[in-house]
Amino acid sequence: MTSTTNEDARPGVTKFQFIALMAMLMATNAISIDIMLPGLQQIGASLGVASENERQYIITAYLLGMGVAQLFFGPLSDRFGRKPPLIAGLALYALCALAIAIVPSFGLMLALRFVQGAGAAATRVITISIVRDVYGGRQMAEVMSLVMMVFMIVPVVAPSIGQLIISLADWHMIFVVVALYAVMNIAIVVSKLGETLDPAHRRAFTPAVILSGFRIVLTNRVSLLYTLATSVILGALFGFINSAQQVLVGVYDLGVWFPLVFAAFASMMAVASFTNSRLVRRFGMRPLSHAALIGFTLASFVWMSASFYAPLPFPVFVVLYCATMFQFGLIAPNFNAMAMEPLGHVAGTASSVLGFMQTIGGSVIGAFIGQSFDGTATPLATGYFTVAAIGLVFVLIAERGKLFKPHHQPAG
Repeated sequence: MTSTTNEDARPGVTKFQFIALMAMLMATNAISIDIMLPGLQQIGASLGVASENERQYIITAYLLGMGVAQLFFGPLSDRFGRKPPLIAGLALYALCALAIAIVPSFGLMLALRFVQGAGAAATRVITISIVRDVYGGRQMAEVMSLVMMVFMIVPVVAPSIGQLIISLADWHMIFVVVALYAVMNIAIVVSKLGETLDPAHRRAFTPAVILSGFRIVLTNRVSLLYTLATSVILGALFGFINSAQQVLVGVYDLGVWFPLVFAAFASMMAVASFTNSRLVRRFGMRPLSHAALIGFTLASFVWMSASFYAPLPFPVFVVLYCATMFQFGLIAPNFNAMAMEPLGHVAGTASSVLGFMQTIGGSVIGAFIGQSFDGTATPLATGYFTVAAIGLVFVLIAERGKLFKPHHQPAG
């Protein structure tokens, strides 16, 4: 499979700087979720939320807004270029963060979180489109792995930053910091990022053209099935994020050590992403990701079986969870690259449709897993194995039952 590079798309920016900027943009969503995890209890108490599980809706509302809005940002970026919609989305995100900092009620917070997620959709869709504009094939998978590696630094440090903010001020200040992060990204995009969309690939922003782009995406069998596989596996990660504070603090009584343990889990995915970037050119996306998916399924099966047998000691929980998340770090960038590879000519629309399916599907599954929390880690482990098995079925259908093939011609 050939790789393409468009050096003109990043004038004055080195490859390292390009990767760092893409990671910072992708990290917008992680910042908006992970930095507040230590403060969920305080937020709930401040806004009169009675149920622990109801606090999870602060995350779910954001993810739903992000998922829906991706359908619009992709076609917009195919029509007007990548930069204008990206800047507009970041601005909306920042304004909502400032509004949340003075929100008087839980219901209004959920509404603002939905709109904030809609603004953040620009970073999810357009960042992947930009990478696809500049790189193709295994080179895209390598770059996305490096982006994910840098991106995973955010879940490592964000909970600790949130904990520090809460110790010095109250939870409102968290959203002020989130807004400042978005403003910083706007400044960098305006001053550093070149327009990456080839003028020849611009598409009219009309219902007929948009539906045509959706049809191209949804009728490509391989792209569709890899997107579905990514969606269900993302559901496991969202399920953990929803219930992480309850599991790590409520079940395992970590208290102030929660950010440190959460950072260790995120570091495992960062290590996996770096490993993938080193190996993908040599072995290919399919052999690596298929092996990782099988490993993810086996590790989650052991975790689930052990959880049903008896409550897991914390060290055992850590080992089994780290084993699953290392595999996740090998799956996500490759599955996304394989889903996008046949669709470079409609990268913006493709990224929006794929992102919509992944985010909405993953957030709904994650909400179901999170709401199943019963005071133990068993529902989480069961959810991980269930989505792993479903994801494996999708991949087997995509590959016509033959895994590990280094080359594959996408079928419509």
